[in-house]
Amino acid sequence: MKTSNDLQRLLQAIDHKSYPAYKDTRGSYDFRTYTLNIDHVQGDPFASPSKLSVAVDGKIAGFPLVLFDCPHKRIALQDYLLRLFSQKISQYNFKAKGSGKSGLISVSHCGQEILERTACEIDPPTGKVLVRFEAGFPANGRTINASQLIRILFDFLPDCVNSTLFYDKLNPGKVQSVIFLAEDQQYIREQLPLMGLTAFVADGSILPRESGVSARPMKNGIAFVSPESLKVTLTLPHLGRISGMGIQKGITLIVGGGYHGKSTLLKALELGVYNHISGDGREYVITEDNALKIRAEDGRSIKSTDISMFVNNLPNKKDTVAFCTEDASGSTSQAANVIEGIESGTSLFLIDEDTCATNFMIRDELMQRVVNRDQEPITPFIERARYLFEEKGISSIIVAGSSGSYFHIADCILQMDRYEPREITAFAKKEAQAFPAVAKPASVPPLPSFKRAASPNPDVKNNSRLKMKTMGKDSLLINHETIDLRYVEQLVDSEQTAALGYILTYAENNLLNGRNDLRSIVTTIRRLVERKGLSALVSGSYLPVNLAMPRDQEIFACFNRYRSFHIL
Repeated sequence: MKTSNDLQRLLQAIDHKSYPAYKDTRGSYDFRTYTLNIDHVQGDPFASPSKLSVAVDGKIAGFPLVLFDCPHKRIALQDYLLRLFSQKISQYNFKAKGSGKSGLISVSHCGQEILERTACEIDPPTGKVLVRFEAGFPANGRTINASQLIRILFDFLPDCVNSTLFYDKLNPGKVQSVIFLAEDQQYIREQLPLMGLTAFVADGSILPRESGVSARPMKNGIAFVSPESLKVTLTLPHLGRISGMGIQKGITLIVGGGYHGKSTLLKALELGVYNHISGDGREYVITEDNALKIRAEDGRSIKSTDISMFVNNLPNKKDTVAFCTEDASGSTSQAANVIEGIESGTSLFLIDEDTCATNFMIRDELMQRVVNRDQEPITPFIERARYLFEEKGISSIIVAGSSGSYFHIADCILQMDRYEPREITAFAKKEAQAFPAVAKPASVPPLPSFKRAASPNPDVKNNSRLKMKTMGKDSLLINHETIDLRYVEQLVDSEQTAALGYILTYAENNLLNGRNDLRSIVTTIRRLVERKGLSALVSGSYLPVNLAMPRDQEIFACFNRYRSFHIL
């Protein structure tokens, strides 16, 4: 391996030369306490920044094994180190001067959620720490300015590495608090099924956010207080006793007037599938990690999905056991989302009536009398929710502000009053007796079929010129096809979307053979990532972009919205 002195001499030798001479710097360099890897060099100062990484040997980094000996602790520690490194390196961004992206230094920006990312990785067997980042190699026009790159690599970078990636340079109390929080969060997740709960919201949580475009907690936001009838107490390994609202498995209804916090509570539950950083306000809002938010999604494509549980006997005799369309209606798309959610292994549906197709959610008694059941192909969700729970073990938490029909089937009814929850189950059930319950279908629905095998797309498989681009977290471009992920609402980071792109192309190249069904494909991918990390999805010597791990539910959602997905 070359040394840092070799790199410095090389940079001095190519100073003032044409920009492509920077390509000679690719390789690994020993900086004594860490290794600098120059993985990819940009073609000119206006192109995407160069890709670099820093590796610190586990013995030198010195992080005790107890801090990363299981996945939830390792991911929490990686997240903490990445945030420290990001804060430090931002101080030097564009301190080096030049044309285009000269002097840019950046690393992944972390939100409120704690995700597994390729930007920072700790190798469990050795404790080796790897951080990936970008740097714009400086130039004047298209002439190399090596002195400015020397400033970046020999002045700025060592300060960032030495102050953030070595255990003896950190505050051990702060590191310990990060791990303790991760262990407490994991403990709650493990306790949920044992207590018959599908979610937990701790007393004192701050659920409202700063604004519609900010995920930070609202200043002076109303602290959550659990109704006494739903209060449960847990003894966490580190925090100790904590009380909050436990939402039992079954069908839970959240009602209340507009602007009283119904959707705010549901949003917190929706993102409770992820752990949150200290100070977020939702650190102890924990939801079953396979929970799925579903909604209507007009215009999405559907590929051979068995929606017969909700849609059948179409006037045009179209098959609903293997239903296909390039432009689904609101009700049809929501039916497909439910069935695909079952296929993904969810045990909890999260539903907000504001984003649902009304005719999928409810047909009241009057409408049933006017339009006979035999004349209506759609079986609404209200008639299947109980079946899904009793037969499939899938709970539902539903926000409803306009229809009281769900009172009849709900196990628990919460009313949000100025962001404070009150349990009104007994009162609502008593009032509902004066109104007719929605009639249930006499027949038991067939279990959906999930035998969907796929063949590869020849435009993607082994295509060395494949173009992939993420547009925020909302969409993914593969060649000329846009995969619309706007309504996959539990995606929280554009790096998850990027990972979905690489997952899809990996599957196209390695797993789509006309025999493997979607469930086995997703299982294979998850096991690969668990064994080798997210970087295993990317062919080549470096990662073009940093990636963050999506859940199985989002992987399924991406495949299901991929119009070129060739289902046999």
